[in-house]
Amino acid sequence: MVLKLSTLKLKFPNKIPPWLNFPGRYFSLSYAATLRPKPETDTDPQSVDNYEEKIGFLKHNLHPDNLIRILDKTQDSNSALKIFKWAALQKSFNHTPDTYYHISLKLGLAGNVKEMDNFCLNLARDKCVGSREALASLVHTFVRHSRLNEAIRVLGNMTLCGLNPSVDVFNDLLCALVKKTDFQNVLFVYKEMVKGGIVPTVGTLNSLLEVLFETNRVESGLNQFRRMNKKGCSPNVMTFEIVIKGLVLNNRVDDAVLILHEMLELKYQPDVCFYICIIPLFCQENRLEQGMQLFKRMRAANLVPNSVICRELVHCLCMNLHLDDAINILEEMIEIGEIPPLDSFVDVMNGFCEAKRYNEAMCFLENNCGNLVSPHKVLLEGCCKADNFFLGISLLEKMSERGIADCDCWNILLGWICENASIKKAYELLGRMIVRSVVPDCSTYAALVVGNCNLNKYEDALELFHYIRSKFWVLDSKCYSRLVEGLCRLKRIEEAVVVYYYMSKSKCPLEVATFNLLIEATCDAGKVDEAVKLRSLAYYSGTSCSSVTHITIMLAFLKSERAKDVLVMFSQMVIGGCKVHAEVYCILIRSMCALNRFKDCALFCKLMINESLMPDSGTIHDLLSCLTNHSQLRLVSKDIDKIISGMDTLDSTMFNLLINGLWKEGCQSEARNLLDLMLERGWVPDATTHTLFVGSNVEGVTSRGRPTYENSMDEDNVSNILAEALGK
Repeated sequence: MVLKLSTLKLKFPNKIPPWLNFPGRYFSLSYAATLRPKPETDTDPQSVDNYEEKIGFLKHNLHPDNLIRILDKTQDSNSALKIFKWAALQKSFNHTPDTYYHISLKLGLAGNVKEMDNFCLNLARDKCVGSREALASLVHTFVRHSRLNEAIRVLGNMTLCGLNPSVDVFNDLLCALVKKTDFQNVLFVYKEMVKGGIVPTVGTLNSLLEVLFETNRVESGLNQFRRMNKKGCSPNVMTFEIVIKGLVLNNRVDDAVLILHEMLELKYQPDVCFYICIIPLFCQENRLEQGMQLFKRMRAANLVPNSVICRELVHCLCMNLHLDDAINILEEMIEIGEIPPLDSFVDVMNGFCEAKRYNEAMCFLENNCGNLVSPHKVLLEGCCKADNFFLGISLLEKMSERGIADCDCWNILLGWICENASIKKAYELLGRMIVRSVVPDCSTYAALVVGNCNLNKYEDALELFHYIRSKFWVLDSKCYSRLVEGLCRLKRIEEAVVVYYYMSKSKCPLEVATFNLLIEATCDAGKVDEAVKLRSLAYYSGTSCSSVTHITIMLAFLKSERAKDVLVMFSQMVIGGCKVHAEVYCILIRSMCALNRFKDCALFCKLMINESLMPDSGTIHDLLSCLTNHSQLRLVSKDIDKIISGMDTLDSTMFNLLINGLWKEGCQSEARNLLDLMLERGWVPDATTHTLFVGSNVEGVTSRGRPTYENSMDEDNVSNILAEALGK
């Protein structure tokens, strides 16, 4: 939907009231006789003496130029205001637009907006010779001092009194407001311009377009762009730059391409500013075709690209593996005396590695990057990823000979060897590194830790870890996880916990999967309290605790017959924002059963079913047994149908338990419905259930105080029950 400017409402900040609500009394030239200086309060003696001295001087030398000099030298705006008002009371003196300009400027810069408004409106109303120029100059001055609110007030006073300034004044203020992205005030100034009958220039409309796009009013911006000719303006190169930039930044790249084609078809000749702005934008959106098209036009116009254009264009070319074009641009820059940015050489090397053109990459390094470390590192990493060890070691040797192989370079190759080759070769490379006077750092030892872990040499890995700890270093994330994971799988829980405590105190997070493995191993070792401590420390170190973390600990509490602690951990889980899965509900229900809290059992069951989750068969058995023992099956009587329909594993034993329990609690109708469903599934009720419905003596089918479905039944009895149930 196109948004018309006339429909946009203006919102004024509290400190800028609408222009028609000015304070009461104005000081016009014709009303000078009514001015009375207010007695100054809370003024220090020095200021008073200074004020009296200036008044004494002006009594014998009162002239506009002298007054202006006195006003400019008076630092205190209140004193300047008193002097100005005193001069207005002198019969032989009349203020000029220049004196009004200076007092208004001083008051505005001092923040005394009320008095400034009065003087500006007074000057605009009198419309004496020079008033328009003085007020216009005041707007320009406020803009230069970035006092845009004051400039808007002065402009508002001018238009209110029909003293419209030139279009240049409007444009100057609009440009400043656009830089602040102040849409409401841009719109206000533009509307004041239209109301005053001032014909906008292309600069005016460019400012309007820019603020529309910067405030995401894309459709309004395009509408104004299409209507420029109707307003008597033709777009210039800056207009197209604003529109194309605005479209790209608002994710309308396809529309930006269409506008670019329109501009080129109309034979516009972009300037260097256009290229500097637009080429990087298209490159950042991976629009290589448009970026190269503009770059070729730029070179054809003998315009020199800057480093920003070069960096973004080379990066885009390398991403698309147009390496030859990227190298040509770099060589062209070097020929014209421009030093290409380091990032461009790195991008070229990344492109060579992506294209697996390693020999060409080596030649490029030799010819263009002799002492640049970063491009060499990129190629070294590429050799490792390609498992090209011999090329990597050759490159590292050349770097060492040039003195540019730092510890990071050695660590790149050492890390690859530890991951993919023998630890023996890693130690050999470490020896060569030390011979070259390169001091190993934490990353060096971390790589060796990983290498030893891969070979299950955890004694050596731990020895290296203790050395790292003695240096107060920290492991990288990969090494940290690998070491803890390996120790957990070997059931060396104490050592894994030591590593975790040290790294956590250094606020180093552990990968979620590895942390859950550590929690599980700790719980399996019967150290659930230790697991709780590990979890508490996770928040300090930034390690994420997932639902799996809490479930593992809750299960450990349940197995340890610490059902009360399950609720504590559940509360921690909820506070941490973890999702409550079906397994969590099952643990809670079984915990409440263990505590004989049958109401809570039923509550968690209802919550579970309401979330379309179903308990497992073991949980159902515990739940129904608990409720039956307390004669409280009626708490879930309304949910029994959902449980039965949602579970395929519910067997005849559970049906018998439910039927007996409901019958004893007086829920005969529900019990009969369950019996019908049981028979439909082809199951035979046990003796106890059968007795309930045929009126036999229950005591005759129980043994030692327990229901007969818990005991072995003889085949004849089963046959009789089956016969009766089927009506034979």
